[in-house]
Amino acid sequence: MSGQVKRAFKHRFYPTEAQAVELTRTFGCVRKVYNLALQARAEAWALRQERVGYDTTSALLTAWKRTEGLAFLNEVSSVPLQQALRHLQTAFSSFFAKRAGHPRFKSRKKSRASAEYTRSAFRWRDGVLTLAKMSEPLAIRWSRPLPTGATPSTVTVSQDSAGRWFVSLLCEDPNVRPMPVIESAVGIDVGLDHLLVFSTGEKIANPRHEVRARRALAKAQRALCRKQKGSSNRAKARVRVGRIHARIADRRADHLHKITTRLVRENQTLVIEDLSVSNLAANRSLARSIGDAGWRQFRQMLEYKAAWYGRTVIAVDRWFPSSELCSVCGALAAEMPLRVRTWTCVCGATHDRDVNAARNILAAGLAVTVCGADVRPQRNPPGGQSATKQKSPQREPQGSLVHVGKVNQAPP
Repeated sequence: MSGQVKRAFKHRFYPTEAQAVELTRTFGCVRKVYNLALQARAEAWALRQERVGYDTTSALLTAWKRTEGLAFLNEVSSVPLQQALRHLQTAFSSFFAKRAGHPRFKSRKKSRASAEYTRSAFRWRDGVLTLAKMSEPLAIRWSRPLPTGATPSTVTVSQDSAGRWFVSLLCEDPNVRPMPVIESAVGIDVGLDHLLVFSTGEKIANPRHEVRARRALAKAQRALCRKQKGSSNRAKARVRVGRIHARIADRRADHLHKITTRLVRENQTLVIEDLSVSNLAANRSLARSIGDAGWRQFRQMLEYKAAWYGRTVIAVDRWFPSSELCSVCGALAAEMPLRVRTWTCVCGATHDRDVNAARNILAAGLAVTVCGADVRPQRNPPGGQSATKQKSPQREPQGSLVHVGKVNQAPP
């Protein structure tokens, strides 16, 4: 794996006024081209049942540049516009493969402002980066150096809702290599009271970053609502709201990075539940807390770090009754409402609900590695049942294991 893993190094930079204007114009053109191509593909399918690919949209882009209304597309580098078409093609490929929903139009206010440059559209020399259509290099604040001898293959420039500018450089990182094989394994149960509970009995507290910033966020949002639409004061108030959201997101990501890195370093096998976070977030009373916990982000980090360093991540089916099954004797409890945090089995063993669930998750995952099962996790629950945290809608015999699968491991 050494020298084969591509890793993005994200740094903040401070553009000059001219660079900010050029990049803002590029963001708008990228968004425009993406939306035009999406509309063209949608109309081709609706009117003629025709699938339009990247080659066709690339030809359309050339034609659009020749029209009077879209002549402004010639003012920016053509590479980010072509990359937008490639990203749209990737989005449709994921949609047809049923890995994602149908691509949606990009909004100026809600969509991420970014532009991607390939090698032909930037110059990299001795750690100095200059983008196409710019005479001066970017003033990058290097928080950490790139790997020795690394040369970026693509560069992505973006601006967040807080007004901060970032540049992400995709490079091959020779420092990413498999770690020595160890024997330890851990089962992980996610929750809201405690963010994570391990089969070892350790519990990671939920920092609740959004809750801690809720008062300041509410104050900033009220101030935003009082500003006149279209005014410069409203734009400033929107940035203040964005800064609070950015601070929350940064703290959450930092916390999850530290936890996932530690888990990957200390364990060879990591077993988690294959939860459907989108379905769980449909519960309006818990959606805000689930989003604040960052369950999906935790799993994504765990999977790509495990793939980098030669670890194994196994996902146990979401309908496996991990909380209701006794980890000592295998007896299945009749009912287990969420308010029950400790319970005693018929065999006399007293369980902490979350620790018991983590131990059962670990046992189920290890059964996959021992028995060689490779069954895909069940995506559609029988009867269409929806629950706050999924429980098996149909009871299985005591000690049985159903729908346990191994996660596809790949770097992001």
